[in-house]
Amino acid sequence: MRRHPFINFTGWLPQPALGSRRAALVASVALAYISVSRVLSKRHMEHSGETVWHGTTILCVRKSGQVVVTGDGQVSMGQTVVKSNARKLRRLAGGSVIAGFAGTTADAITLFERLEGKLEQYAAQLSRACVELAKDWRTDRYLRRLEAMMAVADRNVSLILSGTGDVLEPEDGIIGIGSGGGYALAAARALIAIEGLDAEEVARRAMAIAAGICIYTNDKITLEKLEY
Repeated sequence: MRRHPFINFTGWLPQPALGSRRAALVASVALAYISVSRVLSKRHMEHSGETVWHGTTILCVRKSGQVVVTGDGQVSMGQTVVKSNARKLRRLAGGSVIAGFAGTTADAITLFERLEGKLEQYAAQLSRACVELAKDWRTDRYLRRLEAMMAVADRNVSLILSGTGDVLEPEDGIIGIGSGGGYALAAARALIAIEGLDAEEVARRAMAIAAGICIYTNDKITLEKLEY
């Protein structure tokens, strides 16, 4: 029988173990071996056997009277690209608010619907609506199971929402979330000061850079824009 590399049964059986005592101890050892093997197998599956979905780079840029939210189109399952033209942005509140999500689609749709409800309750108050959504997201037994991040923007403010209850407004008006969000954010910050580039051009160039670095991001960009 193949021994498990982490199990050593030497010394488990006392010397005077005879008859029924020996049978009971042998049974106990066998059960212990089975239990440990199951735990180790489960850990191996958790680390290497699960199918993991990857996707989403969302970037928000605010410059010179424009606010742009853009997202890539790739969704990956493990090492396979299953969709290249997914739409990860949505307009809310009659088109006055743009939201992008990073996370599972079902969770994101649920959060979009909740945010739209808050925007109806607190009309033209995006910050207040986001704070109220974050409170529900943090405390509601159902909502706190949702795994996603959101970038939302209107003509006045750009915000990041997370399931930990955070509502953050970046000081430079640039937001990057998702698998390639850090690359897009860094590129946008480098490009934002260049004269002659408006918010849309900055966003497109930054997303192209992110797509060239992050394997879970592609160059099929969806873009929504507001002017103020």
